Amino acid sequence: MSKKKTDHSESGFETVEHALTKTEQYIEENKKSLSIIVAVILGIVGIYLGYNKFVLAPKENEAQAQIFRAEQYFEKDSFLLALEGDGDAYGFIDIIDEYGITNTANLAHYYAGICYLRLGEYEEAIEQLKKFDSNDKLVSLIAMGAIGDAYVELDDYDEAISFYEEATGKNKNEFITALYLKKLGLVYEETENYKKALTAYEKIKKEFPDSEEARDIDKYIQAVKMRL
Repeated sequence: MSKKKTDHSESGFETVEHALTKTEQYIEENKKSLSIIVAVILGIVGIYLGYNKFVLAPKENEAQAQIFRAEQYFEKDSFLLALEGDGDAYGFIDIIDEYGITNTANLAHYYAGICYLRLGEYEEAIEQLKKFDSNDKLVSLIAMGAIGDAYVELDDYDEAISFYEEATGKNKNEFITALYLKKLGLVYEETENYKKALTAYEKIKKEFPDSEEARDIDKYIQAVKMRL
């Protein structure tokens, strides 16, 4: 029995040794091709690191400095100046055009979308907000809800419902989610889908009882129940 184990082990070592020999042979025969592949990979990595360090990082720093004035106008509700600039400082549209590869330009899409929404230019608001992408859960919810708001203003209730549902279906926040649940309920009422409107209102009452929307939600619940 011991001899069988020894023979098995020796056979295993021979198999490994044979495999190593074939690998070495392959490397030897393809040394030139493999060297080129390694060089190309190293070159790509070098270009990527160099691009980030010498192109993207300076652009990002410059964009952050340029967006500051536009953000100030935004905070003061001076949406047109925030959007288009004041002739001296950049507006959000300028930031997008000049620094489109940066994270700051991505943020400018969000700001621009909200500005257009406040200025009553709803299609432009939707266009900008759909280009915005963020890992920030709260800002993402607000952006989706704002797209819903713009579609409501355009009387496109199906699209509004779609974005309100998305805004209320993930990354739940006590105040933002409750707000868009109420807006979702109102749009459902507008489309005479009273059952779904009731579901939205009851969810506010049950899941977000401390929210502003929950304070008078009972009257909305009762009104919808009368229509069922």
